[in-house]
Amino acid sequence: MYRLVRCLVFLLAVCAATIPVTAGADPGAQILDVRPLGGREFEVVVHSAAMNRPITLWMSHPGTGAPALYLLNAIDGGEDGGPWTRRTDVADFFADKNVNVIVPMSGRASYYTDWLDDDPVLGRNKWTTFLTKELPPLLGSRFGMTGRNAVAGLSMSATSALNLAIGAPGMYQAVGAYSGCPRTSDPAAIAYLHSQLAVFGANAGNMWGAPDNPAWAAHDPMLHVDRLRGLALYVSSGNGAPGVHETLGDVGIDGNPVRLLDRMLVGGVMETVIDGCTGPFVDRLAEAGIPATVNLRPAGTHAWSYWQDDLHQSWPLFAAALGA
Repeated sequence: MYRLVRCLVFLLAVCAATIPVTAGADPGAQILDVRPLGGREFEVVVHSAAMNRPITLWMSHPGTGAPALYLLNAIDGGEDGGPWTRRTDVADFFADKNVNVIVPMSGRASYYTDWLDDDPVLGRNKWTTFLTKELPPLLGSRFGMTGRNAVAGLSMSATSALNLAIGAPGMYQAVGAYSGCPRTSDPAAIAYLHSQLAVFGANAGNMWGAPDNPAWAAHDPMLHVDRLRGLALYVSSGNGAPGVHETLGDVGIDGNPVRLLDRMLVGGVMETVIDGCTGPFVDRLAEAGIPATVNLRPAGTHAWSYWQDDLHQSWPLFAAALGA
């Protein structure tokens, strides 16, 4: 009998190890690990039930009783060129400020949104669910946050930040959109998004469906500016011309003339396109009587140095809204 029991236990263990975990068997969103990085910096790993995978976050935690600022990365999700923590002085800048800063260290080409279908390359993207429903209560409970939140993004994720605020009324008190194109549903914008995601092998049709799918319009900030009323808004872009950061000594150029040329040409063209989106969006806000702090730079390319400036310049606005 003892040998029979041992055999049954062994067989059950083998079956449990070989049967794939399904969505129905998922244990739910939970914090898997918190690893100190020194000072007030932490690496936090959170299991997303919606995406059925772990998401790693960088976090600056000042102690209990502080609000939260979520910073979203560019189109590579911080996985290739680097996240906020590598490309800016975010750790040093917030080292003495009473705010929790949270940076998801992934999200490549996802627009930090909930995709309608899984993508063969990117897999399952349910970032809206993760960022607005799963993550905040977990972090709030573990780190003693106040429940007041701000979100800011750059380039791709500038649109994401606006859409997160539009889709989750009351969750955020402030939003920053740095050098983003807040248009998604007109033919030119749809073509632009398809081309951007295709660089990473992803199909934007899996995100919001065919061009006539209502999901495109549902995620177009230009069509929903009224839902941003009452928030502290910061919106920025350059015009593509060389500006104060187009120098050999700038961070990211580091004396390399090839990098400088790339920033001036490629970054210049990209920011020119972005500026063409941002201007009409700012006009739409004004027409709707929605206040915003607007920084339409007279020069500047699509580069991290300008987004670091934006973060510094928008922080007083965010701090006031958050009660930081």
